[in-house]
Amino acid sequence: MDNAPHTTTDSTDPPATEQQMRDGMVRELIDMGAVRSPHVLAAFRKVPRHLAAPDEDLGKTYQAENATITKRDATGVDISSVSAARVQAMQIEQADLRPGMRVLEIGSGGVNAAYLAEIVGPNGLVVSLDIDGEVTARAEKFLAETGYDRQVRVVTGDGAFGAAEHAPYDRVIVTVQAADIPPAWTEQLVDGGRLVVPLRMRGMTRTMPLVRHGGRLVSDGVELCGFVPMQGAGENRVRLVLLHEGEGEEVGLRLDGHPEPDIDGLRAALRSPRVEAWAGVTLAGDEPNEHLDLWLSTALDNLPLLAGKPGARQRGLIASVSPLGVPTLVDGASFAYRTVRRTDAPDRFELGAVGHGPLGQKVADRLAAEIQVWDRDHRGDRAQVEVHPAGTPDAQLPAGRVIDRPQSRVVITWP
Repeated sequence: MDNAPHTTTDSTDPPATEQQMRDGMVRELIDMGAVRSPHVLAAFRKVPRHLAAPDEDLGKTYQAENATITKRDATGVDISSVSAARVQAMQIEQADLRPGMRVLEIGSGGVNAAYLAEIVGPNGLVVSLDIDGEVTARAEKFLAETGYDRQVRVVTGDGAFGAAEHAPYDRVIVTVQAADIPPAWTEQLVDGGRLVVPLRMRGMTRTMPLVRHGGRLVSDGVELCGFVPMQGAGENRVRLVLLHEGEGEEVGLRLDGHPEPDIDGLRAALRSPRVEAWAGVTLAGDEPNEHLDLWLSTALDNLPLLAGKPGARQRGLIASVSPLGVPTLVDGASFAYRTVRRTDAPDRFELGAVGHGPLGQKVADRLAAEIQVWDRDHRGDRAQVEVHPAGTPDAQLPAGRVIDRPQSRVVITWP
């Protein structure tokens, strides 16, 4: 045994090199399960993503969960970003890329296009499309600095129409939130090809690979995510209705095609005492709830998302806060939202609902009952999503929750 004294050298260690930072990011992605394929690992180890965010701290650009906002609109809404490495890796894995493929990327920035180019290689083609000339100029600069400009064609145009001049594509990867599937995305994709898209369904965004089968698209996996919204012809943003205002403690409902709410009634309900309903269903502390939330949005009709600032929770106005929103069942001037509480078992949390308003207990009981249905019938299941052209007759759709958009009919089904 070595009994020599040990010394700490943290203060004198040289700073990590860029390559060491990339290697550390890749190890983090592997631990998360975001990266599995050797060619994806190699791409993330090679591309110097920090060059796309020169004003960001170098170390932060190589944190797997760090997303760098690069542009906001006049109202402060994020409209362009360098997505977190975890999300980029997740989408690229969903795309199942191969050398020599032709790929259309909708939503530019440079970094993701470089990863795609590294994977498809010199015999493949990447077309990176964005509606914002400032964004495409920034992408061109990054690609030139990193040497990928020979493999990537950057196009300024509305992503809803694709880039027909370079079609067909083996893969279409959408890096902005979409509420609809424009026909061009399917038409420019080869049959059997994959469209990877962060699709917003009833307020909830999930990134998924959709495989083309003739005129329809069928999902092959669903993952939770968050993206900046699409601009241009495909723009369809969520509407926020405030139930409580106050610096750092705002509370509101995010509406995505949901019925017009009784705003005054719901504001009064929020000020009323809370009631609770517990489902007797538990989750481990690290167990995701996104499949539960997608089930709730499928099974229940009027289920917008409750958005609240941390200050609202600290003040006791609401019990749950999530940056993506919490599923909330609305019935007139009453509502109830999903929540959790600790149990006596280590690292286990019970699912339930908090209700407000004259029907608060009834609505909370209804939400808790649906959590029990998920636990009994669908806990190990994953939803399947199909996308059909707008105008497809109901008789030709599978049984499930139908979401009608101007250019498509989205159907969520469960086993």
